[in-house]
Amino acid sequence: MEVLVSLLSSLKAEDPLRVAQEYNVMRSRSLAMKAELSLTCKVGALKENIKKNRYKDILPYDQTRVVLSDSDSDYINASFIQGASEGCRYIACQGPLSSTLTHFWTMIWQHKVKVIIMACREIEMGKRKCERYWAAEGQAASFGPFNVTNQGETQPSEEVVVRNLSVSHMQEVRSVTQYHFLSWPDHDVPRETSGVLNLLQRVRSSRGGDASPLLVHCSAGCGRTGVICALDYIYDLLVTKQATDDFSILKVVLELRRQRPSAVQTKEQYHFIFTAVCCMLERLLPSHDQQLYCNLSQLKKSGRSNDTKPASSTSRLSQPVEMSDTYAVVNKHKQPHPPGPSPAHPTTIPHSESRMLPGTHHYDNDSGASATPIYSVVRPRNNPPARPHSAMPFYDIATPTNQRPAEASDYQLVSAPQDCDYEDVSPSEVSGFCSPAGIGFNSRVDRPKGPRDPPAEWSRLER
Repeated sequence: MEVLVSLLSSLKAEDPLRVAQEYNVMRSRSLAMKAELSLTCKVGALKENIKKNRYKDILPYDQTRVVLSDSDSDYINASFIQGASEGCRYIACQGPLSSTLTHFWTMIWQHKVKVIIMACREIEMGKRKCERYWAAEGQAASFGPFNVTNQGETQPSEEVVVRNLSVSHMQEVRSVTQYHFLSWPDHDVPRETSGVLNLLQRVRSSRGGDASPLLVHCSAGCGRTGVICALDYIYDLLVTKQATDDFSILKVVLELRRQRPSAVQTKEQYHFIFTAVCCMLERLLPSHDQQLYCNLSQLKKSGRSNDTKPASSTSRLSQPVEMSDTYAVVNKHKQPHPPGPSPAHPTTIPHSESRMLPGTHHYDNDSGASATPIYSVVRPRNNPPARPHSAMPFYDIATPTNQRPAEASDYQLVSAPQDCDYEDVSPSEVSGFCSPAGIGFNSRVDRPKGPRDPPAEWSRLER
């Protein structure tokens, strides 16, 4: 239990920048490992096999590829991946093509696969990512010598569809369950980790003590497939107490990449593993251990800043504002001061800061001192009443006189400086020199109050 708590604390403290740097280290190490172990992809690059690959740059290693025995060709773009325990645990495979559907079911039948995880949709971003290898609900379809019947579909959540398939071959019938995860974009990650963890929990419950390999595929069989294999691999390490103090997600991903090229393909997917493992540990640890060792409510807020604003600033801004007095912030010396009592009067946001985002306030002495800021009372001058300032800057739309108001959308609004009352209005097409936009600002300048014609004495010539 102490190992899990220590691991949780270390993952919780991970900085996103450091995780990104570790991802780059993982990529460079995987390239070096490929050279050191002499990992090759010669079979997948053969002329007769090149069309069986969905992507020409994702080929299985010859040392770990799945070799078909009952087929006209022994090649399929799939790799064996060892699990945390002895024996084969996963088959990482690309989404089958229309020309490889028979090979796909041959692989399933040959290795007695009972559970499939599909982590992609058939069509994504207008492109076909996987050929359908099952039949519609209540119907049957043939793929070479294999007859596949869809006995029923259920949807336990919005993210998962479960299909119960019956596969018959050579007068033998087997059951295969497919878990289709719908909420995982290509080259991206799901919005939440709970969906993937719940999926893996369902898969483990349905498999029980089955020793046959778990078939996992997406489109290429490396990015999303690698993340699922990594999370299930880590879960086995945790529950079998194989995780030690030197546990490293980097080592786990490198082990996967030794067997399947480009497993865990993007930086976001790599970071997703860290977040998901934190959530996984939160589920495994008892509630009293969670409260005793760490604040698990902040687990998912990785990379948050340790610098917090004084609590008094937010509370003061939420109090009613007295307009009779104005308070100015006086910079304090950098030496520490004991926290003082809160000011007797509420705080008014100065006009110079009224254009800041609502609910935020920055003090000049926020950087070093944590004590309460000092305020000095400044009586307002008797200025003529001005138009009220809003919390956010507002913009006026200048409409040319020779256009209808509906055509004002041709103008692009440009944000004004903080201390300026005018906004630049730049038309997409200048209608004329005398248009309001031609002078560079809107037409809120009042008309001159003097006479339009010059005085008569100005026109007299001096002699």
